[in-house]
Amino acid sequence: MRKFLAFLIVLAALAGGWSYAYYRTVRMDSAMNAVLVAPPYPVSARAQALHQRLLIADLHADSLLWDRGLATRATRGQVDVPRLLEANQALQVFTVVSQSPKNLNLERNTGDTDELTLAYVIRLKPPATWFSRTARALEQAAELRDAARKSGGHLVLVRSRGDLASFLERRRANPHLVAGILGIEGAHALDGKLGNLAALDGAGFRMIGLAHFFDNEFAGSAHGAKKHGLTPQGRALVAEMESRKILVDLAHASAKTIDDVTAMATRPVVVSHTGVRGTCDNQRNLSDDQLRRIAKTGGVIGIGYWDVATCGKDAAAIARAIRYTVEVAGVDHVALGSDFDGAVVEPFDVTGLALITQALM
Repeated sequence: MRKFLAFLIVLAALAGGWSYAYYRTVRMDSAMNAVLVAPPYPVSARAQALHQRLLIADLHADSLLWDRGLATRATRGQVDVPRLLEANQALQVFTVVSQSPKNLNLERNTGDTDELTLAYVIRLKPPATWFSRTARALEQAAELRDAARKSGGHLVLVRSRGDLASFLERRRANPHLVAGILGIEGAHALDGKLGNLAALDGAGFRMIGLAHFFDNEFAGSAHGAKKHGLTPQGRALVAEMESRKILVDLAHASAKTIDDVTAMATRPVVVSHTGVRGTCDNQRNLSDDQLRRIAKTGGVIGIGYWDVATCGKDAAAIARAIRYTVEVAGVDHVALGSDFDGAVVEPFDVTGLALITQALM
């Protein structure tokens, strides 16, 4: 009997510890993905009328990282399917984060630590995700497929140009649809093995960022310890991604990596979320020369919404960065790259998109 009671006490302690840890992850989500101004967001009738006629795409949101279903409207965070529909957004790239170093900063990080391992344990994810970054990417891809199944047909997964053309045709008749595309933030999600690209391709990933906050086996990060360029394995990765029609994403890439990729690219490259140094001069953002090099490949630059990207806290700051990028790179090479749910405080959630339309007007 005493052993049984002891077992119950230990079990209760473990359950209490798990409950507290899970509560902390929810609190972190609420705090780290907050907005400066809560909805609703008033805009002029003229701006709203124009906004409703636009076809809007966003190249970057980290919503799959957090433990909340995308199919239903959440009380925290910045993106979910109902809010995307309300915002009249037609397409969202959902980008997977598979590792996050401790004490994250813009200047220098290594890949020796990881804040996400405990989160995967707490959320009772498959044990493979506790140890493998590739497994984490595949798990988040499964979560997006699950969200699509639960969305009542409103979220449509896009894996090819044909899928996209079909979706756009459907959306002309029914604007209450949003397309979801899978991306990856950092090629460390390959677990150092080029062979893992096939599994990620098969799971539907159509965009891969070569580096996130630390250097990896393939490419250097703007925030890494060495900030090197493409390694030989990285060059092989870029070539293999191009052959598979997977977009190369240069967000967070080091200057050397950007130079190396734009020199060898035979297909357009993207920067899914960034700012520009012409309106906000810091290490996170792109120089005029980098903007031109990316545009020369036929690619696009996704302008972010948060203060490190724009040096501002409202839609006017986002519009300034967009206008500047248009002037330097050309209007065909500018996109939206919100970084919603990317552990950054944003001026508004996705339902505030019409504020950008109004600011650009």
